[in-house]
Amino acid sequence: MTMRVHLHALGCRLNEAELEAWSRNFQRQGHQISADPRQADLLVVNTCAVTDEAVRKSRKLLRRTHRENPQAKLVVSGCYTSLEPDAASDNLGVDLLVPNRDKDRLVEIASRELDLPSMPLLATEPGENPLLARGRQRAFIKVQDGCRYRCTFCIVTKARGDERSRPMAEVDEQVNRLYVEGIHEVVLTGVHIGGYGSDSGSNLYRLIRAVLDDTDMPRIRIGSVEPWDLPDNFWELFANSRFQPHLHLPLQSGSDKVLRRMARRCKVAEYARLVTDARRQVRDFNITTDIIVGFPGETDTDWQNTLDYIERIGF
Repeated sequence: MTMRVHLHALGCRLNEAELEAWSRNFQRQGHQISADPRQADLLVVNTCAVTDEAVRKSRKLLRRTHRENPQAKLVVSGCYTSLEPDAASDNLGVDLLVPNRDKDRLVEIASRELDLPSMPLLATEPGENPLLARGRQRAFIKVQDGCRYRCTFCIVTKARGDERSRPMAEVDEQVNRLYVEGIHEVVLTGVHIGGYGSDSGSNLYRLIRAVLDDTDMPRIRIGSVEPWDLPDNFWELFANSRFQPHLHLPLQSGSDKVLRRMARRCKVAEYARLVTDARRQVRDFNITTDIIVGFPGETDTDWQNTLDYIERIGF
């Protein structure tokens, strides 16, 4: 009665982190994770809606998945299905749709609604993390979901809802378990990771400090973080060499006029000072970013300002 489960994620690192959590929970129920969707009894897809192209890819993946294995049950979640549940279910072979607000309970909901067999007594703790079997050396850990900000270009905040933070002890426990299973690098990720603890009286600094103090994970990174969210004492965390000297700081535009229309909370001069501080205080610091090209109302001058700014920063 063991079921073969195939999981697939589109989009962000957070979707990957959720997929890894589902994989572990299905295994705890006694099920096997299958790399081949055509051989699976249950198909689980985590969709994306960050762009129109992501929506198109999500719909295409659902159609193909159902066409290649019509006998399997198809469970879908993610931003596309949360924003357009009727469209997601229409002629795509979906047996169960789990909205974002319930996706942390996806395995529980699927087991109940689809009457899946459960044999936890037969499930054994794997000696090696399944990520390693897939050729992956880095694990993504979801520490937070939702966002309080409303940048005018972003649909994800609508799809993900209010901010919710995982307890630090729970994050520590997962990091330690991954290390025992052979994983040597983790990325702490979320929709608005800089807002970690906004609902629990904590913050991102305390979370990273706890992971550094309470675990032996050799390499620790964080996902994309908004530049205005970094606390004053943030740079001292990099004194511990296990916290890798890299940040992904979304810029989006090198024009303050465009940034205002985007409802961004950081001007180009403030961003430049932040980069200067990082490189002065942390040796060999690496900064990457996002740029939106052709934002509505952007002029040739705005775009040239962005190109010049990118050259000055030296991402």
